[in-house]
Amino acid sequence: MSASVAVAGATGRLGSLVCRVVEEHPDFELVARLTSASEPEAGAEAAILIDVSHPDASPAIVARALQHGQRVIVGTSGWSADRLAELEERVASLPDAGVIVVPNFSLGSVIGTALARIAAPYFDAVEVVEAHHPAKVDSPSGTAVRTAELMAEAREGRPFDAPFAEQPARGQLVAGIPVHSLRLAGVVAKQEVRFGGPGEVLTVTHDTHSNEAYRAGIRAALEAVGETRGLTVGLDRVLGIGALGARA
Repeated sequence: MSASVAVAGATGRLGSLVCRVVEEHPDFELVARLTSASEPEAGAEAAILIDVSHPDASPAIVARALQHGQRVIVGTSGWSADRLAELEERVASLPDAGVIVVPNFSLGSVIGTALARIAAPYFDAVEVVEAHHPAKVDSPSGTAVRTAELMAEAREGRPFDAPFAEQPARGQLVAGIPVHSLRLAGVVAKQEVRFGGPGEVLTVTHDTHSNEAYRAGIRAALEAVGETRGLTVGLDRVLGIGALGARA
């Protein structure tokens, strides 16, 4: 028997792809395409809710889905560490609830972030430059925020060097790391993490050339969410590669 799925943000760039992935999967059935014009209770009959909507709308959409007893996949940007902490409390208070938050469905992006986390303890200077298409409404991207947070975590409290961080041109500080956001026509998504050390620079770069890069990650999250309990953050944990970015 197929598991029923509702998609919030179904008409967006990512939402359209999510709908196609669900429709193509033999174990799932797309029963609702939700937009900003949908009624609040629309799609409540689905077993799974995939939210790829808008950062401002996402928390309320996820809260309603949990109230309905739905399994939830969140692919919307804007879920900072503070927001995730609130979500974790909510999920913990609900028996049998399960939520997967995926800052980026791209396998290459996930591995790039893991590599940046490995390098972070060894370089005191680091900056992140991320670029996306002009229609992306939030900056920095959720991927950049997550990458910065994981790099800071890997340093176990040791601060990064971020000179003149008070100057607006130095970017937005995220977990003590300057993050620079570009919104350009002709770009799908790109992230560079640049580490500086005496006499050398290490750059971890990931380029997304089309939304097709997200297919495998969407399928992986979809197949995992039925067995998920509690809050899972990151496609790396879904795929079991989280240890790649952890210190030994």
